[in-house]
Amino acid sequence: MENVHGVRRRPEGHVTPLQPSQRMPLHSIGASVVRRLDFGGGASATPATPHRRPSPHSRVVQRANAGDRFIPNREPSVNLETRFSLTPSKHESEPDINNDNSRLYCQILRNELLSSSVSSSPLVPSSTRSSPQASVYKFSGAATPKKSPQRRRNVVEASYAHTRSPLSKASQDLLLSPRKAHRHIPEVPYKVLDAPDLQDDFYLNLLDWSKNNILSVALGPSVYLWNGQSGQVSKLLELPRHRVDNLVTSVSFSEDGDTLAMGTSTGAVELWDVNTTKMLRRLSKHSTRVASLAWNKRVLASGSRDRTLLLHDIREPDRAIAQTYEGHTQEVCGLKWSPDGNYLASGGNDNKCFIWTPRASKPTFTYESHVAAVKALAWSPYQHGVIATGGGTADQTIRFWNALTGAELSSVKTGSQVCNILFSTTSNELVSSHGYSQNYIRVWTFPRMQELARLSGHTYRVLYMALSPDAQSIVTGAGDETLRFWKIFEPRKSIKAAPSVVNSWSPIR
Repeated sequence: MENVHGVRRRPEGHVTPLQPSQRMPLHSIGASVVRRLDFGGGASATPATPHRRPSPHSRVVQRANAGDRFIPNREPSVNLETRFSLTPSKHESEPDINNDNSRLYCQILRNELLSSSVSSSPLVPSSTRSSPQASVYKFSGAATPKKSPQRRRNVVEASYAHTRSPLSKASQDLLLSPRKAHRHIPEVPYKVLDAPDLQDDFYLNLLDWSKNNILSVALGPSVYLWNGQSGQVSKLLELPRHRVDNLVTSVSFSEDGDTLAMGTSTGAVELWDVNTTKMLRRLSKHSTRVASLAWNKRVLASGSRDRTLLLHDIREPDRAIAQTYEGHTQEVCGLKWSPDGNYLASGGNDNKCFIWTPRASKPTFTYESHVAAVKALAWSPYQHGVIATGGGTADQTIRFWNALTGAELSSVKTGSQVCNILFSTTSNELVSSHGYSQNYIRVWTFPRMQELARLSGHTYRVLYMALSPDAQSIVTGAGDETLRFWKIFEPRKSIKAAPSVVNSWSPIR
């Protein structure tokens, strides 16, 4: 349609699409649309004006006078519960101490968005909790009596009635609930010693710590002793160098800590007195190297590459060998007696673990679930008959067995070669050392197997590990020729006797 001047005029209601250079900002378009809409449901009486490119000053005015707020346009398929993990999953993993704050946040979201009523959580890391009744200053003096649980609950409910927090009562109770204590495990060793010529051999056992706080370590053809009290180092023995491969391949202290058993690459087993530094006797030897030793009171078990296990009763000098066990098809690299001394566990390079009794010629149980060499063995001091076994590089698994029934209890994948396992005697925890490919030391809870700490420092496989006599520290040895001391476990808790109602120093009448 043209006017009288010959200029083409747009029909009423026609809108010409904007060119790329003429497009308006998003907030300007929204403001113009809002002005043209009638919130009562009909069209506005104000006629639509042609679109024109606004000046910078007009855009500012439109933004200030828009008066509307941004409302997100969520897709209909968005589910808050699944998108933000507000509901617990059936396959939810064990709680991680580094992720407890996120779990607490998710629980609060469940309370506020899904109207849940979670008011307590044991997964929050230990810290000092603040409460409406907490005092800013603490004064010394007479101890104030503790409030009863019912009185404390009444005080909290009374404070909630006057609180200005936007959170619900369940969320506030969640923030003020008692928190589970997580102790701190140092991530660096408190002592590092050089250990030159420490062999990098997975099948050997070259480290042991006696109850007298004496540490023995085999370095090549020699055995050295380190005194944990004085820090002095002394050489106990050195094998003759008539052969280049004449090396010490295993060491183990007796239960009293006065005698050290030593196995060699030639198959010999020798007993040495650590106080006088003299050899006591030489036992009947194996045909090849002795990779593992284990004491049970006055009976010494030895495992060798010749695939046999020998029991030596050192109380009988004429009877050199008390018992011989045969069952492994490759080298025996792990030996451990149960705490009661009724069972002997042996692990070998044939990927098998055998459970023996002292007077039986055949193993009681055979465990064949591992797919790599079984060197790491440890008996639980808390549950009778429970043993943990660890597999090599191709297996990377810690398995728990019931040696009384032969059943497998549980297993956990570690992601690296399992070299050693030690149970704590002061708490329900265990520690494992690993080789390929992570070279870690990992602390676990037992029996849940929740990881408490992962310690690194060795640059080679952590092949050797021993527990201190106070059961608080461990020492680890690796192919990087260093010994590292770690503070791992808590001290033993002293049991205080309840005060007696009878005063032994006062007269009866």
